[in-house]
Amino acid sequence: MAADDRAIWRPAYVAIGSNLDDPVRQVREAFERLAGLAATRLEARSRLYATKPLGPQDQPDFINAVAGLLTRLAPRQLLGALLELERAMGRQRAQRWGPRIIDLDLLWQLGPPIAEADLSIPHPGVSARNFVLYPLADIAPSLRIPGMGTVLEMRRAVGDAGLTVLDLGIGT
Repeated sequence: MAADDRAIWRPAYVAIGSNLDDPVRQVREAFERLAGLAATRLEARSRLYATKPLGPQDQPDFINAVAGLLTRLAPRQLLGALLELERAMGRQRAQRWGPRIIDLDLLWQLGPPIAEADLSIPHPGVSARNFVLYPLADIAPSLRIPGMGTVLEMRRAVGDAGLTVLDLGIGT
C-alpha cells in the first residue's frame, strides 16, 4: 500500500472507537498504530471520551477519540490501511452498531468529496455524532467540512448529551 512519492501530504481525520477488551488501551494502541502507517504522520490526538453506544444499548459504553493525520495516501489507500489495522487489532464485523474491539472511520480527507458504495468522504455521519465532533473539535475546531460547516458549528448543533471527558490532556 505504498503511496506515490510525488503525492502531496494531505490532512485526514480518523475517528477511533472501542467498547471491548479494555477500550482505553485499544484506543491508545490505535493511535500508536496510526502513527506507524506508511506515508502517514500522526499530527494530533484528541482527548478520550466515554460515550453511550449509538446502536443497541445492551452493550458497554464506548471510548472515542479522533486522530489528525498528514498522509500521502489517496483516500482509498488510507481506507484500506485503516481496515487492515482494524483486522490486525482483532476487529470482527458481526453486528452493525454492535460492540467492537476497534472501529476506525475516515471522517474527512482534503480533496474532492467521494460518494461510493464503500467510501464516503466526508463521512456521512460526521455532522450528527457528538462522539465524533467533540474529539474532532479538540484538534481541528475551525476545520470546515464541505457541505456541512465548521466542526464548532456542528458541535454546537448536536450538544454533549451522553459524553464524558476521560482525560484532560490532549495527546495522553
